[in-house]
Amino acid sequence: MTETIYSYTLLIPLVLFLSFLFTGLFGGKMNVKISGLIATSAILLALVLSYFTAYHYFFVDGIVDGAYPSTLAYNMTWLRFSDALHIDMGILLDPISIMMLVVITTISSMVHIYSFGYMKGDSGFARFYSFLSLFSFSMISLVIATNLFQMYIFWELVGVSSFLLIGYYYDKPSAVSASKKAFIVTRFADFGFLVGILLLSYFTGTFDFATLNDLNGPAIASAPAIGFMGISVITWAMTLIFIGGAGKSAMFPLHIWLPDAMEGPTPVSALIHAATMVVAGVFLVARLFPIYFFAAPGALEIVAIVGAFTSLFAAIIALTQKDIKRILAFSTMSQIGYMMMALGVSGYGGEEGLGYMAAMFHLFTHAMFKGLLFLGAGAIIHAVHSNIMTDMGNLKKYLPITHITFLIAALAISGIPPFSGFFSKDEILVAALAKDPIYFWIEWAVAGLTAFYMFRLYFVVFWGEKRNYTHTPHESPFSMTIPLMILAIASTVTGFIPFSKFISSDMMPFHIHMHWDVALPSILVAVAGIIVAAVMYMKPSKVPDKIVAAVPGIYKSSYNKFYIDEIYLWVTHTILFNMLAKAANWFDHHIIDGTWNGLASLSNTVSDQIKGLQSGQLQKYGMYMISGVLALFLLFIYLIS
Repeated sequence: MTETIYSYTLLIPLVLFLSFLFTGLFGGKMNVKISGLIATSAILLALVLSYFTAYHYFFVDGIVDGAYPSTLAYNMTWLRFSDALHIDMGILLDPISIMMLVVITTISSMVHIYSFGYMKGDSGFARFYSFLSLFSFSMISLVIATNLFQMYIFWELVGVSSFLLIGYYYDKPSAVSASKKAFIVTRFADFGFLVGILLLSYFTGTFDFATLNDLNGPAIASAPAIGFMGISVITWAMTLIFIGGAGKSAMFPLHIWLPDAMEGPTPVSALIHAATMVVAGVFLVARLFPIYFFAAPGALEIVAIVGAFTSLFAAIIALTQKDIKRILAFSTMSQIGYMMMALGVSGYGGEEGLGYMAAMFHLFTHAMFKGLLFLGAGAIIHAVHSNIMTDMGNLKKYLPITHITFLIAALAISGIPPFSGFFSKDEILVAALAKDPIYFWIEWAVAGLTAFYMFRLYFVVFWGEKRNYTHTPHESPFSMTIPLMILAIASTVTGFIPFSKFISSDMMPFHIHMHWDVALPSILVAVAGIIVAAVMYMKPSKVPDKIVAAVPGIYKSSYNKFYIDEIYLWVTHTILFNMLAKAANWFDHHIIDGTWNGLASLSNTVSDQIKGLQSGQLQKYGMYMISGVLALFLLFIYLIS
């Protein structure tokens, strides 16, 4: 067992786990507000401890021998298979794990506070807060894991938590279907993750992150030693591990669960999309980045390609959606694609590792403005009782705080300076241009599309056509607007953090500067997207209908999400159910069951024939005995004659 001055960080997940147990077991037996206060107090304590840890790590302990150190705050051996191969449970503190602690506890705290107003009067109030605590506990335990297997355990617990929260309204069939869909799709992806873990650990003899990421360690040193189909086993393993990350982060083609996950309460959407589940895949690639870069560059190229394609694919779909939560869901897919692409094009060390730093920077800023967007959407839905943006309009005079904070978030995600998204997205574009101009032009186009669909949403909801509301919309209570204001401030100022001084691929700080040759075109395309959206949606206009009429096929395909769900259903029903499942059912019924049923029938027949031998009648037993004795006597006479 290892303990350090950071051993107190064990309290961060522990208080959340205790909150989950207490509110889950006893929340329904007490005043519902008390369960909410307990859960909120737990996450606020975790927030304070996380911020204190970040301050102490970066500003008190600081750099050692030119780099930030990896610190085992707590470690104990759980299962030992050999001297080298064992599974530990512990807490690994390094720049990216501490950054994630700050992100998770910040967004989760805002969600907990916000939910006091949003979930007021809900019959499952205590259950909801119990699930929030479990979710936060799972994600925090995932990012502080010291080894792959510990991460996998909490990776699956995050999946269970999301299942519970997405299906929170369990009496609603669409919510139940959405939760099952998320669980099943991510299970398929996690199977790849598990196989990748087993492959990697088998050939390296360790699960430990420190050993795996060691530039002279077994994973990197032995990378080209063993191959399969012309590709190294390490590359296969890292590709399979990325499949797990792609499932959690809703990368194409494993993205189909994410839009349906909007069936859960809106605060859940903020938690899933901003700080927890969907960024787990990005964190996974970042955690194992040295292996990807040095031992599996082919797998890293796959990360870049999948990320770039997903960012463009999701942005095109977001252009035509009408449900405001689904627009934000596809926006999340697109932004996560940005991060994946940035990791895929990154080098290692110093400015060569700009893509890595930019991905983590965008993860950080995205958490703030995407959390704000979802909580703002919740305030809108709370006011008009609808998710469909065509049921909304001219809400700026009814929801002044929500309007201003939502506008700040929209400007941030669109990459408009001085808001945070501009700075992180600019660094991603610089890294993409340095690697391959194709990646740059894809993401540059995505920047314009992002600005357009976000301000399409903004103008329709807050400007646009006046609606005849059944009830006059009103601003949300302070428990909901205070988190909006805090996140609006964060979305404004976090871009000014000198991120490269804290986060880098080799944990050594480096200096970055503004690349105006990249920044200006990205600002111009974003402004162009906003102007086009204003012309089309700021006031009632026939332009959108004319565009739809001009390209009905493209519009319909985008609106129907390019029929990916339908393709999955066709494959499932036609191939899996009607062909493979029927064949398997016939084999099981006729061969497996038939064999054992035949043996059972044979046993019954034989027993029917011989059961008379044990009739219980003494005269028959006497006859059998005398017959046997006579038979043995005759056999004896025959043998000696």
